[in-house]
Amino acid sequence: MRPGSVLLAALTGLVWGVVAMVVSGVTLTLVTGEVALPQASAAGLAGLMSALAFVWRQSSEKAGGIPAPALAAAVLFLVLMIASFAAPFGLPLSTVPFWQGLALFAFLASVTAANRLCLTGARLGAMSRYEREVIYIRIAKGIGFVVFTIMVALPFYVMVMTSLKSQQALLANPLDLSIDVSQGLDGLLRSYVELFTKFHFGRYLAVSAFVSVATVVLTLIFSVPGAYAVSRLRFPGQAFLARSVLLIYMVPAIVLVIPLYAVFSQLGLRNTLTGLLIVYPATTIPVALYMLQGYFRGLPSELEEAGLMDGLSRLGVILKITLPLSLPALASVSLYVFMIAWNEFLFAFMFLDDPDIFTLSRGVVSLNSSEVPRQHLMAGAVIATVPVLFIFLWFERFLVQGLTAGSVKG
Repeated sequence: MRPGSVLLAALTGLVWGVVAMVVSGVTLTLVTGEVALPQASAAGLAGLMSALAFVWRQSSEKAGGIPAPALAAAVLFLVLMIASFAAPFGLPLSTVPFWQGLALFAFLASVTAANRLCLTGARLGAMSRYEREVIYIRIAKGIGFVVFTIMVALPFYVMVMTSLKSQQALLANPLDLSIDVSQGLDGLLRSYVELFTKFHFGRYLAVSAFVSVATVVLTLIFSVPGAYAVSRLRFPGQAFLARSVLLIYMVPAIVLVIPLYAVFSQLGLRNTLTGLLIVYPATTIPVALYMLQGYFRGLPSELEEAGLMDGLSRLGVILKITLPLSLPALASVSLYVFMIAWNEFLFAFMFLDDPDIFTLSRGVVSLNSSEVPRQHLMAGAVIATVPVLFIFLWFERFLVQGLTAGSVKG
């Protein structure tokens, strides 16, 4: 094995061994409540030896024998157990043996799979610069995927598990985020039941749904004709308007909220949903107009000209030709605007004082006090997150279509 390929394989195995061990150890701690001490150095050495074994076996696989992934997994297990003195997570094997076994299996599977994905094609002989760069890119992509997954999944996991715990369990062991099925379904969902019975979260959901849907409707009513005019009609200042629609986002919201608070207080619009339905569309219309004008420009103008020749008015062309062809863009804009209105906090926090008209984000903040148990706050965060998460996943394909529409001419 040439020095270049040895170093490359060693680097790959070392990186994935350490990363997989840290992730497995932290997950074991969260699931069981037992404080694991992942043996990162032993895992790095095991990953290094496993990667070297994989590349060596891959280069001589034509001779037959044990497959490279199986050999790599066997070497990984043996080196890890020897280097960590049979305690890869710093815990005796008798402590939560099932979960330790599951974590060990996850470690072995993830390191073996990562080495296989990154080192496929690596050989004993000299490797070209292109072949080395391909492996570097695979490693970087894999690490980026792991980091992104952890950033998304870990807070959500902690949030959900905490919401299912009792106050006594949280005080006894804050690190224990396992599910105690012995308390039954009623015990697990106690925080959610109390949110809707004692803290009126059903009303907060209804208010947020109303405000978000109304914001979407108002935004489309103003942004559709505005985007059509900018993209299809010719008038003085058209180019400047098309380029300046996003200028409002150059001004931070915190700068706008103070004067708006003063003005709305004088007009009697503070502490009303009407005030929110004025502010929210004002912040969402520019981005909706910007997204829609790009899509409208990509539609064939000949279709609209044919409609005008057939006797349709300009409004009829928009309603019967342009809008039906723009459903992906309209869906993506609606989803984007809905998420902005659903998650908005600053204006709702400043303008709303009456709990009867709190939006969901404002209601969740009202739980952040020493008088409300932490599991209730986490349950409120779950309730605020899950609906928009499902809506986003359901309409994600429209969001991608709408964001990329109009980016290519022709």
